[in-house]
Amino acid sequence: MRYFATVSGSASEANVEEKVLASNPIMESIGNAKTTRNDNSSRFGKYIEIGFDKRYRIIGANMRTYLLEKSRVVFQAEEERNYHIFYQLCASAKLPEFKMLRLGNANNFHYTKQGGSPVIEGVDDAKEMAHTRQACTLLGISESYQMGIFRILAGILHLGNVGFTSRDSDSCTIPPKHEPLSIFCDLMGVDYEEMCHWLCHRKLATAAETYIKPISKLQATNARDALAKHIYAKLFTWIVDHVNQALHSAVKQHSFIGVLDIYGFETFEINSFEQFCINYANEKLQQQFNMHVFKLEQEEYMKEQIPWTLIDFYDNQPCINLIESKLGILDLLDEECKMPKGTDDTWAQKLYNTHLNKCALFEKPRLSNKAFIIQHFADKVEYQCEGFLEKNKDTVFEEQIKVLKSSKFKMLPELFQDDEKAISPTSATSSGRTPLTRMPSKATKGRPGQTAKEHKKTVGHQFRNSLHLLMETLNATTPHYVRCIKPNDFKFPFTFDEKRAVQQLRACGVLETIRISAAGFPSRWTYQEFFSRYRVLMKQKDVLSDRKQTCKNVLEKLILDKDKYQFGKTKIFFRAGQVAYLEKLRADKLRAACIRIQKTIRGWLLRKKYLRMRTAAITVQRYVRGYQARCYAKFLRRTQAATVLQKYWRMFIVRRRYKVKRAATVALQSYLRGYLARNRYHKILREHKAVIIQKWVRGWLARTYYKRSMHAIIYLQCCFRRMMAKRELKKLKIEARSVERYKKLHIGMENKIMQLQRKVDEQNKDYKCLMEKLTNLEGIYNSETEKLRNDLERLQLSEEEAKIATGRVLSLQEEIAKLRKDLEQTRSDKKSIEERADRYKQETEQLVSNLKEENTLLKQEKEALNHRIVEQAKEMTETMEKKLVEETKQLELDLNDERLRYQNLLNEFSRLEERYDDLKEEMTLMVNVPKPGHKRTDSTHSSNESEYTFSSEIADTEDIPLRTEEPSEKKVPLDMSLFLKLQKRVTELEQEKQVMQDELDRKEEQVLRSKAKEEERPQIRGAELEYESLKRQELESENKKLKNELNELRKALSEKSAPEVTAPGAPAYCVLMEQLTSVSEELDVRKEEVLILRSQLVSQKEAIQPKNTMTDSTILLEDVQKMKDKGEIAQAYIGLKETNRLLESQLQSQKRNHENEAEALRGEIQSLKEENNRQQQLLAQNLQLPPEARIEASLQHEITRLTNENLDLMEQLEKQDKTVRKLKKQLKVFAKKIGELEVGQMENISPGQIIDEPIRPVNIPRKEKDFQGMLEYKKEDEQKLVKNLILELKPRGVAVNLIPGLPAYILFMCVRHADYLNDDQKVRSLLTSTINSIKKVLKKRGDDFETVSFWLSNTCRFLHCLKQYSGEEGFMKHNTSRQNEHCLTNFDLAEYRQVLSDLAIQIYQQLVRVLENILQPMIVSGMLEHETIQGVSGVKPTGLRKRTSSIADEGTYTLDSILRQLNSFHSVMCQHGMDPELIKQVVKQMFYIVGAITLNNLLLRKDMCSWSKGMQIRYNVSQLEEWLRDKNLMNSGAKETLEPLIQAAQLLQVKKKTDDDAEAICSMCNALTTAQIVKVLNLYTPVNEFEERVSVSFIRTIQMRLRDRKDSPQLLMDAKHIFPVTFPFNPSSLALETIQIPASLGLGFISRV
Repeated sequence: MRYFATVSGSASEANVEEKVLASNPIMESIGNAKTTRNDNSSRFGKYIEIGFDKRYRIIGANMRTYLLEKSRVVFQAEEERNYHIFYQLCASAKLPEFKMLRLGNANNFHYTKQGGSPVIEGVDDAKEMAHTRQACTLLGISESYQMGIFRILAGILHLGNVGFTSRDSDSCTIPPKHEPLSIFCDLMGVDYEEMCHWLCHRKLATAAETYIKPISKLQATNARDALAKHIYAKLFTWIVDHVNQALHSAVKQHSFIGVLDIYGFETFEINSFEQFCINYANEKLQQQFNMHVFKLEQEEYMKEQIPWTLIDFYDNQPCINLIESKLGILDLLDEECKMPKGTDDTWAQKLYNTHLNKCALFEKPRLSNKAFIIQHFADKVEYQCEGFLEKNKDTVFEEQIKVLKSSKFKMLPELFQDDEKAISPTSATSSGRTPLTRMPSKATKGRPGQTAKEHKKTVGHQFRNSLHLLMETLNATTPHYVRCIKPNDFKFPFTFDEKRAVQQLRACGVLETIRISAAGFPSRWTYQEFFSRYRVLMKQKDVLSDRKQTCKNVLEKLILDKDKYQFGKTKIFFRAGQVAYLEKLRADKLRAACIRIQKTIRGWLLRKKYLRMRTAAITVQRYVRGYQARCYAKFLRRTQAATVLQKYWRMFIVRRRYKVKRAATVALQSYLRGYLARNRYHKILREHKAVIIQKWVRGWLARTYYKRSMHAIIYLQCCFRRMMAKRELKKLKIEARSVERYKKLHIGMENKIMQLQRKVDEQNKDYKCLMEKLTNLEGIYNSETEKLRNDLERLQLSEEEAKIATGRVLSLQEEIAKLRKDLEQTRSDKKSIEERADRYKQETEQLVSNLKEENTLLKQEKEALNHRIVEQAKEMTETMEKKLVEETKQLELDLNDERLRYQNLLNEFSRLEERYDDLKEEMTLMVNVPKPGHKRTDSTHSSNESEYTFSSEIADTEDIPLRTEEPSEKKVPLDMSLFLKLQKRVTELEQEKQVMQDELDRKEEQVLRSKAKEEERPQIRGAELEYESLKRQELESENKKLKNELNELRKALSEKSAPEVTAPGAPAYCVLMEQLTSVSEELDVRKEEVLILRSQLVSQKEAIQPKNTMTDSTILLEDVQKMKDKGEIAQAYIGLKETNRLLESQLQSQKRNHENEAEALRGEIQSLKEENNRQQQLLAQNLQLPPEARIEASLQHEITRLTNENLDLMEQLEKQDKTVRKLKKQLKVFAKKIGELEVGQMENISPGQIIDEPIRPVNIPRKEKDFQGMLEYKKEDEQKLVKNLILELKPRGVAVNLIPGLPAYILFMCVRHADYLNDDQKVRSLLTSTINSIKKVLKKRGDDFETVSFWLSNTCRFLHCLKQYSGEEGFMKHNTSRQNEHCLTNFDLAEYRQVLSDLAIQIYQQLVRVLENILQPMIVSGMLEHETIQGVSGVKPTGLRKRTSSIADEGTYTLDSILRQLNSFHSVMCQHGMDPELIKQVVKQMFYIVGAITLNNLLLRKDMCSWSKGMQIRYNVSQLEEWLRDKNLMNSGAKETLEPLIQAAQLLQVKKKTDDDAEAICSMCNALTTAQIVKVLNLYTPVNEFEERVSVSFIRTIQMRLRDRKDSPQLLMDAKHIFPVTFPFNPSSLALETIQIPASLGLGFISRV
């Protein structure tokens, strides 16, 4: 249409073409909608005739519409939309003129939100609304009518929101003052009560009387929807009529072009009446297409008597007869609609009885009695009968229409006028065709009371009549066809589904058309037209009177192949391409003639122009040259005169200026020289005096500095020696208890040390004597030197004065003699210099010439050397760059290997730690599990005093929860610094635990065997049992004492948390030393007792013999009588076994503690030994040196020691200064706050109120508190904080609505407050509890992806906060000034940062394992087994039609399942605020898992190695890459992990025959190993007969070419491989003081500071 409007133009000044174009946006907005296959699908048929006058200019247009899809107004399928106009109205609801419509978002209306996709990507509905309004204005629809249209459309939307409530099964009501209905009535101008009544009731008219009957809720809803559809259909017809009226022209039409834009063939999951009518129309149009293309074309060939073979084509006339013939589908449908109780089921039964097994194109589904299948020209379509009758009747309650006709809104009754009045003036065209909505004249006749309902035609009948009129129009014109082919069914860009496209081309008959065109003659000319067109290709002699013969002669010369054309009776027929060839010859001939004509004319014109320009130029030159000569002569005369004047004037000016400058210069020189001489004199005087002052001052400063330094050094030596003496005393006290044996072994060494000490004392005495002598000598020497200096200075002054006097006389005489000699010498020198100058001039000239020659040679050599140097530099730079690149790559690989090794060690450590915890829990359970029955107890102890004593069964059951709670209360939080030190001993502890477990199992087996033997023949003696029970009781009492002492030790350590607790002399330290000595003594006693018990047990086992003697029996009877019954014996033995087990565990723990303490003491002894050896070496070296060197060495040693101590003291002083400054700042801040509070209180209370007025409650305004970004909590609330914030926090619940990383921020703010208080115990306890709690949560819910992702994000954020606020400059670059104020001030948490980093690595590895467990079942099914591209493998799925063959079986995974899972992972990580770099690493790991598992399964399955499967894999990989592109993750490295899989797919698709193919495979598959390439080639399986297997020789060629490649011999990829993870620093811009704590966390016990 735009092309017609641009080319033809309009015949009038009204711009009819613009109106024709303006009708398009209007019709699209009210008739187009988004479907699952097209975002702008036309939901009605449109035929527009564009009229032209005799000069072929547009004079007007007329439009006809067909079958508007009214059901879309009230219902839309998923991912579809209603008509565009509704969404345009909602998008423009905020405009002032639309406020009266009371619209809002499209999701607020029932008629626009059902599809769930209210927005089309890339389309702005507000802008489209503006275009629609402009088009309406251009077509003459006034603003009032436009607002009326929008009111009706808005009323339809509000009508859809009207709800019904069921009163009973047969009636319903509308809630009173229902807002949607009231808005609808206001917009439509109808009465609310009346409309409310008729929406819930209907009128039934019989022959005698009329009934008003209530209707059910379902019927009311259907009636409401029918009314909405009817209003929209009437509005659509009204708009079309007004558009036709605007496009109508009074000028007589000469010709027209008709454009038919009608719906294409449709088939969906559920096909109803609309699809049936659309496919019926397509059948009719396809028949017309076949008739035009096939029948008429072949009839033309037969008429011209051209040899031709008829082509068979598909004739769809039987399908059309099935639909529209007598007793056809439409006929039966209309008949059923006339029946009083006709239903869809009865109509379906009639169809089955009439056409089933009688018509080949009609079928019945197997599993349905309410559907039928028609074989259309394109495909089989299954139609559901439900709703056919209702849609065909298109009934609306007459009472509702009457209410609308009585509207006060003038435009609404116009829509419901009689059909004759509603017809647009333009609807009756000159051809006399009748539009769709016109009723026949017979409908106006009949009795007056007869309703229009009886004569109303059905929708199917109307559609069939309008379709017949359309076919008459098409048959009366020359049709041209445009076939639209959809590239795919998913609206994807750059995606072409070949199978789907060929399917559409075959269904449209385009392939048949191409076949006819290829076999026939698509181009044709009559003989006269051919002669007129190609006369230029003929020569004069070729032209004959017979045109037919002339054409034949010319064609035989121009086209040598006679098969390319045929001569008919009246026309010449050409095959494809021949007319284009003739046109090229004609164009070349005309072009050559044109060029010849242009050449001649252009030459003649340019010759004339040149002669004319030459004559004019000569005339102009003559006059210009004369004028220039006269001007030049005048210039020369003036120049000569000006030169004379300038000469004299310049001379005068210069002479005057010179005189002035000379006088000024002389005056300046005189003043300046005097000033400089005076300054020089003063400077010399000042320097002389300054030197004297400096001399005395520097001497005094040096003496004072020396004295102060000596005093300070002596003081520092005293302090340090006192400190070292105290340390030595403490070490000696400790050694006094533990190193007695060491002293016995080294008694001789002490004597040697005493001797050496005596020698050192003697040397010190000698050194002191020497020093005193030295100081005396220095004093004497200084006094004598001072006297000599004074005498020397006096003599020097007198000598200088005498020298000055004599020197003046001699100097004057010498100057006179020198002047005379100089005068004579200058005369002689002048002559010699002149001679030398001549000689030198000649020599220099010769030398210059030689130097020039040498210079040229040197330049050449220099250029050659420079060139060589440049080349060498380039080579060196290239080699260095290559080496640098290789070294960087190697370093990166080494770094990744180290990271991977470290992270594997962490993983192994976490595994061992979990195993250790499990074993520990098992041991505690085995120790604390109570045994049923009576337990023997010590009479001196109660059941409440120790956790290892027992009571009766009742007390036992009651004490179970108490015993389980006691260890948790007494457990001290794990110190992370100690945790770092204990990491090295994990393996040793694991071995010890294993040994203990083995011993425990072995002992249990021994006990069970002994118990079995005891039950068979009990021969244990009672006396020994009593002795063992007594020993057990003694051991239990001793164990209780040890436990009490341990509790005292814990209490002493927990009383104070300051560092002074562990200092020597403190109470805790004393208690610790006492406990250490007592434990060592008790340990020896316990060892002896254990040895005694073991020896007794061995003796008992040896004493028990399987002899049944009389003495044994008597002893046994006595023992049995003493024990009274057999049960007591068993219980006593069980108690003994448990006691032994407890004692062994306690002994093991005591032994470990003792070994640790002994190890520490051994380390101290070793350090003392090393110190002692070093002192002995120094003494030996000093003794070997001479006395002077010995003194210097000892002084040097002492100086170094003192400097080190001085540096340590200075560091401590600086730290104390920092703390003092910090405390001063805090004191100032607190003083300022207190002052502000006092001033605020004093301002709010005036003195007059205090004295005179009574006290009244005054509203004191609260000042906004300036928060410091810290959280304060009590020490006892720490467990509650960890429980609420970590252990019981659920990511799916409360944590989803929080700020990302809020738990990390809260924990860090608590750490900040503890740092602010300088409470290291609180900081350590909180961090330790946090880390242990995170580990517990992950151990408990480690299989939940959301939990692991949530705590990985929070751990990283906590780590980043510790770095960002650590105070280090590298982490403070991106901080604001406020954030820098929040840095930690007292503690360096670098060790905890390392622990948190290790914890984050463990969480990341756990996250990867969870991902792998979720993705692993999906990968093989989705990437290999599922056919994403249907039909590529050549096997058609059974049980599915063509359009639903891509649907997977239930229970299998598809590629969409994998993509959905990836989307879920990505959205969860983004929601938890995970760092983008960490998300990229997770995605890279996921894609590696997908690629590795897919490739491994491909290498193990022969049925997957085919060309079609390679294409399938390539498509799946492209979908994964598209997902990466959508998520902006292409730079994450995930694509590179799929490279082996991509190359394997390419290997399946490439040719595999020649050597060139082998070379291409070797260069292409660089990411695959040789074993993998050979495996794929061996497994390659052809799908059809056109392919071949890979030959053995080709595989050997591949192996030979790849034999030099150094790769892994492993066939399968390691799917369990985890890439090393890094945590780049990511500072937060969130201010800590702005963070609010939600009440849902239950943290009311903490407060913001």
